[in-house]
Amino acid sequence: MTLIPTRHVLRAAVLLLTLGSTTAMAWPSKPVRMIVPVGAGSAPDVIARIVGDKLAAAWGQGVVVDNRPGAGGIPGMSALARSAPDGYVIGFVPAAMGTITPLVFKNPQFNPGTDLTPAATVGISPLMLVVPAASDIRSVSDLATHAKAQPGKVNFAAPQLNSLPHLAGEMVSKAGGMGMFTVPYRTPPEAVAAVLAGDALFTVDGVPGLLPHVKSGRLRAVGVTSATRQPGIDAPAVAETYAGYEAIGWFQIIVPAGTPAAIVERINADVNRITASPEVTVRLGELGVSPRQDSVAGAREFFVQQQAAMKHLVNELGVQPQ
Repeated sequence: MTLIPTRHVLRAAVLLLTLGSTTAMAWPSKPVRMIVPVGAGSAPDVIARIVGDKLAAAWGQGVVVDNRPGAGGIPGMSALARSAPDGYVIGFVPAAMGTITPLVFKNPQFNPGTDLTPAATVGISPLMLVVPAASDIRSVSDLATHAKAQPGKVNFAAPQLNSLPHLAGEMVSKAGGMGMFTVPYRTPPEAVAAVLAGDALFTVDGVPGLLPHVKSGRLRAVGVTSATRQPGIDAPAVAETYAGYEAIGWFQIIVPAGTPAAIVERINADVNRITASPEVTVRLGELGVSPRQDSVAGAREFFVQQQAAMKHLVNELGVQPQ
């Protein structure tokens, strides 16, 4: 066996560290494209642009938002997965597109485990369950009582089939033995409109899309889907009625697998610094998002945990891939 002198080992280690540092320092030298797998103007898009603008200032290069909506986010997620792993294409990924889409589509065209790498967690956001403000329903328990008294006649307006809000609503129904009738809509605003018009008794969606209607007095929040109550939302956690219930939304910066570790670490550090700033914390809070700062390893662990949670949810509901 040939022994390598210690000085050579040290020299190689220093060289590797130097190369990694050089990669991070040289990047980015041109604009970065941020793929957002939802439509322009949606709540995730608004959050993506807040983060993108701050990253552009930090990097001294433009961050161009590339909206790729439709089909559960497949166009955007598959484009991200096929992009060169050089740091010049990153993705702003909501929970459903990263963890539910691969489970509910027979051909999602990307594999999050092999094609993508989480770089940073931007924040988490609970969903909110709402009913018409004129309704007598003031809690999840009231909703269950009402539904059981009229089996199969309580309409749930599901925003987008097999979306996180849809599955979260189905789990509320199952937990309470409500036997509700689900009406899927193409978009969250259409589901909200159905509740406002009296065509459905309740819907579930992200806080940003529902809070304005709650504040205006047209809708009433009767529960949030996080494990605990949320600041600024006058509603209990569904888990207070149905122990163990949780379904949270979240947002991560995800890059193509194989992106240099130095660049991934740079993205992580810059996103963490941005989301920890008072200005961005306030802006995200107004959108119902609680900033979260994870290490690269922490972001990956969080993603894997959420994958497992969504797989359990899909299996529990018996959702069949389409």
